[in-house]
Order: sequence, then C-alpha cells, then structure tokens
Amino acid sequence: MSGLKQKDALGATVEAIEKEAEELFRSGKMNCAEAVLATLKNHFRPELPDDITDMATGFGGGSGSGCICGALTGATMAMGLIVKNDKKRLKDLTRELHKWFTASYGATCCRVVLSGQKGICASLTGKVAGKATSLLL
Repeated sequence: MSGLKQKDALGATVEAIEKEAEELFRSGKMNCAEAVLATLKNHFRPELPDDITDMATGFGGGSGSGCICGALTGATMAMGLIVKNDKKRLKDLTRELHKWFTASYGATCCRVVLSGQKGICASLTGKVAGKATSLLL
C-alpha cells in the first residue's frame, strides 16, 4: 500500500473511531470515559469482555468532581490495555496524548475545559478517542 493510501486508511480509521465514541457518549448509555475506553477496546482488543468498561464509570465528568477529563482518563486506561508489556512506549504515548489535549483544550481539568467551552463533551470524547488511535497506530 502506498504512503498516501496508508494515510487515507489511517484517517478513515481515526474518523470512524471518533464518530463511534461520540455516538456512544451522545446515546446517554456511557459517559466520556466509558465511551472512549469501550471504543478503543472494541477496535484494538475486541477479545476482552465488554464489562471491562465498567472500570471507567467513576471517571466520567472528571471523576465526578471536575478534575482530570474522563475522556482523557478512558484513553489512558485503553492504552494500558493495548500497549502491554512496554511501559516506556505506554508512558511516551500517554505523555503525547496529554500534551495534545492541553494544547487543544488549555488544560486537562474537566472543570477548566468546560468553563470556557460549554457543550463540547460529545465532540471532545470523539476527538480524544481519535487522537489515541492515531498515536497507537
């Protein structure tokens, strides 16, 4: 596959994952952390049980207190499931994800992000899942 075709395929994959995570959040069935973790699990580790996303429930809405963004936490947990046995790579990927998030949204704190941009949780959830995917691939 040529470089351009690979780039197009990667873009289509990222876009599909963004859409899936955003739709899970919008459905009201999952919070931001659950939606990102479930989507990434489904695409990278489908053999894992679906109820693994239950571990993300408490992280939605900044752990219920407005602290670190739940979508970011869900992506970090998913990366841990996907990048097994390579702690250095996982640390590097997590650092890159956090740097991107801070550059994109101004902070990793849910309360801070939402104070300046009401109503962005659904799209943010999708964007975080997409960025995690692009980093993993």
